[in-house]
Amino acid sequence: MELSKRQQRLLEFVKEQHGSQRRKYTGDPYWTHVYSVAERVSELVPEGIEIALGHDLLEDTSCTYEQLRSFLLRNGYTVPEADRIADGVVELTDVFVVENYPEWNRRIRKKKEAERLSQISLLAQSVKYADLIDNSLSIVEHSTSFASTYLLEKVEILDGMRQGNIHLLIEACAVLHEGLKSIGVKSWHH
Repeated sequence: MELSKRQQRLLEFVKEQHGSQRRKYTGDPYWTHVYSVAERVSELVPEGIEIALGHDLLEDTSCTYEQLRSFLLRNGYTVPEADRIADGVVELTDVFVVENYPEWNRRIRKKKEAERLSQISLLAQSVKYADLIDNSLSIVEHSTSFASTYLLEKVEILDGMRQGNIHLLIEACAVLHEGLKSIGVKSWHH
């Protein structure tokens, strides 16, 4: 994937925001995940590259919507572009987290999140498919004990999130199917 100058500046900003964060199972710098997601969407949904690069900023760093939007505007993005990117990042930021809903168990929070994700934009859904693919491949490879819980939660998300890029959706479904099969889960109806 060849990044434009402004996309490269955004990647540097993302790297700075994620700082010393590491991928849970591999220990790789965290930014490698968002880059991988951007790479996955680049051919099929090139307008999703920036959203992919920033998709975990609001959730996993101290970066705010305003800081992201300001950065984009200072670095060559128009107001509509900056709004589309920052809004897409908001759409991909988990809302039903334990900090906000401590009275709910994981199952309830994930069900609410799946319902919310079914309503996000087609562009954000496409990026979410790529995120789900990248995370699922890593979790199946490195943590079979958590993989069945994770993959079944993602099946529930995909049950309601069907409006994004069809090719990424098909790939996401195939990754979930193969992942579940590889860890011995034969049926995943809920």
